[in-house]
Amino acid sequence: MSDARPFLFLSARPEVEAVGPEYESVRRAMGVDAGRLEHVRLDVETLPTTDLSAYAGIVVGGSPYNVTTPDEHKHPVQRRVEDDLARIAQSALDGGHPLLFTCYGIGVLTRLLGGTVGVEHGEEAAAVEITLTDAGVDDPLTGVLPRRFDALVGHKEATEALPADAVLLASSAACPVQVYRVGTSGVYATQFHPEVTAAEFVARANVYRHHGYFPAAELRAVSERLAAASVTAPQLLLRRFAELADA
Repeated sequence: MSDARPFLFLSARPEVEAVGPEYESVRRAMGVDAGRLEHVRLDVETLPTTDLSAYAGIVVGGSPYNVTTPDEHKHPVQRRVEDDLARIAQSALDGGHPLLFTCYGIGVLTRLLGGTVGVEHGEEAAAVEITLTDAGVDDPLTGVLPRRFDALVGHKEATEALPADAVLLASSAACPVQVYRVGTSGVYATQFHPEVTAAEFVARANVYRHHGYFPAAELRAVSERLAAASVTAPQLLLRRFAELADA
């Protein structure tokens, strides 16, 4: 498929030691080679265009940024990143382009569309059980997943009220909104991380041990729990996203 359009991965992690591994996790889970997955670090440069037609699909990675941080306390880079992501989301919605937000990005999309983001449903770094809704079972993207599966989470904020046009696809006990789709478009958002293996999440936990996702003094115990987790299903989501975008 040398003539196939590339995919685009957008990252927003200032911690350089986490950037490369996240890209590789996404690329591997999608099942594409590096030649088909372009990478733009939004924390370093702005995306020069919102004409998304050059790409088969776009995946947005996670970030230690929080959209619930008061605007006056946000770093200028974070404000620019959120503006860029909002423009990209609107362009995808207007043009019907496949777009998948993960973790941090779900908050950007929720706010853009008039939903509510808050800190009530944060989850410490862990493997948690996710349950698909009936709509999730029937959805072309999430329908490839088991009705119940474990996924890796770690977030301080979450969607508290869905945007009006959103369809809830998956929930967990502590976080009611884990995946949603915006209407009938190809725009999706996940709260959990679909890209990482347990071992990769342990490595990420080491990078972010002082960021408040768990008590830093408990790093060893958290790492042991994560390493013992059996988490394989979520990566099917990214493979399926690539297949649908290429169809």
